[in-house]
Amino acid sequence: MGRTVVVLGGGVSGLSASYHLSRAPCPPKVVLVEGSERLGGWIRSVRGPNGAIFELGPRGIRPAGALGARTLLLVSELGLDSEVLPVRGDHPAAQNRFLYVGGALHALPTGLRGLLRPSPPFSKPLFWAGLRELTKPRGKEPDETVHSFAQRRLGPEVASLAMDSLCRGVFAGNSRELSIRSCFPSLFQAEQTHRSVLLGLLLGAGRTPQPDSALIRQALAERWSQWSLRGGLEMLPQALETHLTSRGVSVLRGQPVCGLSLQAEGRWKVSLRDSSLEADHVISAIPASVLSELLPAEAAPLARALSAITAVSVAVVNLQYQGAHLPVQVMLGGSWLQTLEASGCVLSQELFQQRAQEAAATQLGLKELPSHCLVHLHKNCIPQYTLGHWQKLESARQFLAAHRLPLTLAGASYEGVAVNDCIESGRQAAVSVLGTEPNS
Repeated sequence: MGRTVVVLGGGVSGLSASYHLSRAPCPPKVVLVEGSERLGGWIRSVRGPNGAIFELGPRGIRPAGALGARTLLLVSELGLDSEVLPVRGDHPAAQNRFLYVGGALHALPTGLRGLLRPSPPFSKPLFWAGLRELTKPRGKEPDETVHSFAQRRLGPEVASLAMDSLCRGVFAGNSRELSIRSCFPSLFQAEQTHRSVLLGLLLGAGRTPQPDSALIRQALAERWSQWSLRGGLEMLPQALETHLTSRGVSVLRGQPVCGLSLQAEGRWKVSLRDSSLEADHVISAIPASVLSELLPAEAAPLARALSAITAVSVAVVNLQYQGAHLPVQVMLGGSWLQTLEASGCVLSQELFQQRAQEAAATQLGLKELPSHCLVHLHKNCIPQYTLGHWQKLESARQFLAAHRLPLTLAGASYEGVAVNDCIESGRQAAVSVLGTEPNS
């Protein structure tokens, strides 16, 4: 009888792992277990009363780099090419980026001319920050906070204005707590390899070969900045589920895992609410802190390392305004939401809607009341890669290797929170279990 692999978590990481397992030349029996009644994690799309798509989670995927290309290849394999809605490089949305500082929106400088002249909120041309970066020595610490790294290499303004905003936008986190090595590994590696971040990025530090397809070539030729799908991003997990079903993968919904235990013969017993499964290997694509509570007593050191990987909540508010073609999406999180959660305040939809409307009024000038509003709170959805995160991962890897546990970790808790990162972590988990690349 062939091997059985149980995949925990029906978000995009677990779906990706199951997909790649199912495409192996001699695939194992795959069982995907999801605690809720729906798949896709926090990728969720809802059609509003006037037909507009409201994204309750991520609203676009970046095509850049090897990971972006792999996701586009997956889209093609699933037959979704005709559903792709790209933002091309010549579109205003791709050419304009803004920072909201001091009660005003500031356009970020673009092109060489923009770098050579002062551009508020920066007091000096960013050219000088780049020149400073080229002359700075390589850092000697094995890790550093994002703020410390940016301040050391690019100066205090870039650190406090640009990198802090970037950390809040991507991680809903604090740049003075987040790790440069784990949050922005390409920047860390560029400095380590070439002494300079700019030189490293220019010379392609850490660049890996990327796959090829007609859709990937189109994205490169048209310089896409990001893309979505005609019926919303949830089309992607829905297409993955359809594919898995056609490949004979068992998908169990509404089955939260209650515990994991090792049997005498080295197999896992996966305890569910009303039943149990046996598995030769488990891929965990659930949050690290959740997995830590399911592990058996003999895996206590692994549980301790995983429980230290925390996550923050984010509220996503979609506001539809009369006459606007697209809804305005406001993401609320960071220290504001953490303070509310810690205080025991009631996190009502009205509270989030009011805060989002205030932001839309002050930052975008949308003073009228929205015609439609959709609020969704994602609890503990973005893991925080704080200083020393890499050591937690190393500790987990060493324990798994030393004890030869048939357990592979995947998902946003470890090496990237973006959709591309999660899809790749699922693919890598499948490769690890199979011992070879699945057929494409």
